[in-house]
Amino acid sequence: MTFAAVAFFGVSPVLMVVIAAAAGILINVVRGGEHDLLQLFWEFLKTGLFAVGGGLATLPFLKAITHKYPWFTANDLMDMVAVSESTPGPMGVNSATYAGFRAAGLPGALTATFSLVLPSVIIIILVSRALDRFRSSSLVQNGFYGLRPASAGLIFGAMFTVFAGSLLHLDLWSGPESLLAVLNYRAILLFLVISVAIRKLPKVHPIVFIGVGALAGIVFQF
Repeated sequence: MTFAAVAFFGVSPVLMVVIAAAAGILINVVRGGEHDLLQLFWEFLKTGLFAVGGGLATLPFLKAITHKYPWFTANDLMDMVAVSESTPGPMGVNSATYAGFRAAGLPGALTATFSLVLPSVIIIILVSRALDRFRSSSLVQNGFYGLRPASAGLIFGAMFTVFAGSLLHLDLWSGPESLLAVLNYRAILLFLVISVAIRKLPKVHPIVFIGVGALAGIVFQF
């Protein structure tokens, strides 16, 4: 069937490989009765399909997963962001790998990573064939203009989630009278110092600031 699709219908070999791999994962999952892997595949497939705007845009979807499944908590999500930003590769893919591993070990990491990138691979292959033909279309242009603010909104929401989880003790909130107790003063101070340093030292590699943050967390026991 794969040969026929490639030879007679002009289907991209890459697309067929991706589809075959997806089918293989699903077959093995169903045979093994691993419901967590099926759920992982479905949730990260949706994340990869709708998280328009890059790695940060996946955070609202990951946060929703924390309310739906016991795979990882909101605090774990903050750790995912830190680890993903500190390791090579796209943040969204790194987060999916981390989350999948927390949920179901190595099979979960492979499943979550594959399902996250699958929609992008398929869409890019399809769009690359049609974009030149419809590039000048006003409908396409208007669609891209609409995607930009939507992506910005997703990223802003994700940024707010990261800020709140990193700089506040949200579990201590019990009303306006607890505002001072909620503030994580050491984290806020480190955030301000790193922010100023990044502006004043633009030639210093970001990994240096990441290392300084990690060291500060170890020394001051954040």
